[in-house]
Amino acid sequence: MQRKIVNFRQDERREWIAVLECGHTQHVRHDPPFQERAWVLTPEGRQSFVGVAIECKECEIKIRNA
Repeated sequence: MQRKIVNFRQDERREWIAVLECGHTQHVRHDPPFQERAWVLTPEGRQSFVGVAIECKECEIKIRNA
């Protein structure tokens, strides 16, 4: 299920986490060559993704189990 990013924060390992409109969170790592997300490395890049919808795996699980 698509949910919009409303904010970002870092976890204890200083990896970036997207905070979604539903209240769930998802890591958004830049881990080449597996995940190319260089935008997460700068404040401007992260800001440009606020409002962008991404898949919320937790919402999907809730819908399937309802």
